[in-house]
Amino acid sequence: MKYIAYCRKSTDEKDKQVLSIEAQIEDLKEFAKREHLEIVDFITEAKTAKTPGREQFELLLGKIEKGEAQGIVSWHPDRLARNSIDGGKIIYLLDTGKLLDLKFPSFWFENTPQGKFMLNIAFGQSKYYVDNLSENVKRGNRQKLRRGEWPSKAPYGYINNQQTRKIDIDPKTSKIIKKAFELFSEGGRSYTDISLFLSKMGLRKANSKPLHVNQISRTFKNRFYIGILKYAGEYYKATHKTFISKELFERVQRHVERIEKPRNKGHNFPFTGVARCGECGSAITAEQHTKKYKNGSSQTFVYYRCTKKLKICFQKYLPQGEFETQLRKIVRDCALHKDYRQIFEDWAEKELEKEKLNSEENLKTLEGELIQLDEKLNRLLDAYLDQVIEPNVYKTKKNELFEEKLRIQEEISKIKNDGLSWLEPMREIIDSSITCYKTARAKNNYDELKFISKTVGSNYYLLDRRLSPVLKTEFKILAAMGDAARRTPSKSAISLFVSPLVPYTD
Repeated sequence: MKYIAYCRKSTDEKDKQVLSIEAQIEDLKEFAKREHLEIVDFITEAKTAKTPGREQFELLLGKIEKGEAQGIVSWHPDRLARNSIDGGKIIYLLDTGKLLDLKFPSFWFENTPQGKFMLNIAFGQSKYYVDNLSENVKRGNRQKLRRGEWPSKAPYGYINNQQTRKIDIDPKTSKIIKKAFELFSEGGRSYTDISLFLSKMGLRKANSKPLHVNQISRTFKNRFYIGILKYAGEYYKATHKTFISKELFERVQRHVERIEKPRNKGHNFPFTGVARCGECGSAITAEQHTKKYKNGSSQTFVYYRCTKKLKICFQKYLPQGEFETQLRKIVRDCALHKDYRQIFEDWAEKELEKEKLNSEENLKTLEGELIQLDEKLNRLLDAYLDQVIEPNVYKTKKNELFEEKLRIQEEISKIKNDGLSWLEPMREIIDSSITCYKTARAKNNYDELKFISKTVGSNYYLLDRRLSPVLKTEFKILAAMGDAARRTPSKSAISLFVSPLVPYTD
């Protein structure tokens, strides 16, 4: 049988333990020599497998389909696929018989239903690793932001301290940036002028060219310089030291507004893109009308209406004031009293302790069942070797026991890895629902209102001048609780919110 070796390492590989392509090639050569495998070709690729579309991987599959080889050798299944589509292609080639064998130095595979099942699990674990890594990064970033720490590269004037893992003021560049703020606040200077000034002072792009005007604009508008972090549309109070005063920052903002003031007559309507028409499904657009009176005065009105582009529609317009009022009520209905945050944390701490005890008991039970299954498999094998039972009976019973063993192993793995997997999402729900109350009560905060409205629900539609959303399950529960969710809670009240989503015990 002929084999093709496939070696891959992504340039953005997070797992530092993954061998380089050169090391994988040497490993596979030694493995092939030891297992007496004929490798007819080596295919290498430096690209992530998180998404489909790898050219060399498709070349590998093409060679298999043409019959140039019947097997694949790779260092580990995750080198072949980290997404469900590519993993499915490998399984399908095995099912159709065009791919007869897979060999891995670090993973056992046999071309049987059980073997393909285990391979599918390996591909699934690879995908889970990628998905979980992304979630862990996001979770870590959120935790840093709660502590007031910026989770990314420091802006100009600051440096990332590798020892403390915090952001410090750069003694040299901070003075240059402060001078740039002062020059710009005086007026009479453009972004290009500031870019040339910074270039003269040694602050340039990596290719030694002056900073782009967009970089200058972002720098002047970055609230990081006055101790405010903006991440994913949300603000956090920072803990790093600042060298730009709020007064200087505000003077710069006034000049930024003058420079970047739109020169066209277009309008920026705050709630476009929120809803669709409930009758015909078309987008909801906004338009502005000015009514002039005989006394020479005038009044401007903004309306939201269906674009009527999909089919005939009889829906009427809705004034912006009513649209805003209804949207604020939807957000307010999903609000939770601020005291729930500490109550939830106290409750979660007790649940973690209970979960730990339950997990230990469940693990002990499952591990005992595994031991019993291994004993049954050994007895079954002894009976087969002693010719006490027929081969077909042996295979049937062995498969049943093996599948039961896999099920128990998966349960054990789930208990060890998952834990209270709902805890962090629940904490985010609590935080978002508390934010709902503040956002709904504030004034002229259209961006925040629009953002939080998409957090609590989706598929907003406007029908008969009524705005309605499809609320997410957790916020639907809060809305059903009514004012009880917004009143000062008792310690037992947390169960009203948590019980429908996770098991709750007193």
